[in-house]
Amino acid sequence: MASEREKMEAGDWYSCLDPELDGLRRKARIACHVHNTMPPDERGAMAPALRALFGAAPGSAFLEAPFHCAYGFNLFLGEGVYLNAGCTVLDTEPVRIGAQTMLGPSVQLYCADHHRDPVLRARGLEIARPITIGADVWIGGGAIILGGVTVGEGAIVGAGAVVTRNVPSGATVAGNPARPIAPRG
Repeated sequence: MASEREKMEAGDWYSCLDPELDGLRRKARIACHVHNTMPPDERGAMAPALRALFGAAPGSAFLEAPFHCAYGFNLFLGEGVYLNAGCTVLDTEPVRIGAQTMLGPSVQLYCADHHRDPVLRARGLEIARPITIGADVWIGGGAIILGGVTVGEGAIVGAGAVVTRNVPSGATVAGNPARPIAPRG
C-alpha cells in the first residue's frame, strides 16, 4: 500500500494529515524561519538551510524575506530567479521556475487542491498538480498561480491576477480569472 507521500508524488488523492508529511513540512517551516529571521547581510541571497532544502537553487537565485514554502524539496529555481518579499509556494508537486524569472511581492503558487466533499476535506484529502514557469517571466505582485498551470517563457502575469489556465510564451495576462491582454509598451 502506497504511503501518503507516494500518493502525493504520484498525483493521487492523499491525506495531508499524515505524520511523515507533517514532519517534512516542519523541516521546511524551520528552514523558512531561519531564512526569514537571519540578518540580511548574513543571509545573502538565501539562507543556507533553505538552499539545502530546495530541489535546485543556484547561487544566483535570490529570495527576499519573508518567504514560505510547504516542503521545499519540490522547488526548482533557475539561474537568476528573484522572489520578492512575501512569496508563498505550496510545493506539494514540483514547482519549476525558469532562469531570470521575477516574482513580485506576495506572489502565491498553489499546487495543492482540497477535496470538494466536506467529509473527505475534513479528513485532509487533497490532490496536487505541478506548476511550471518558464524563463524570463515577470509575475506581478499579489498574483496567484494555481496547480496544473504552465506559464510560458517571456510571459507577463499582471499584479493581482489569478491564473487558472496555461499562459502561452510571450503572452500578457491579467485579471481574475487571468485573461490575455494587449501588451503595453
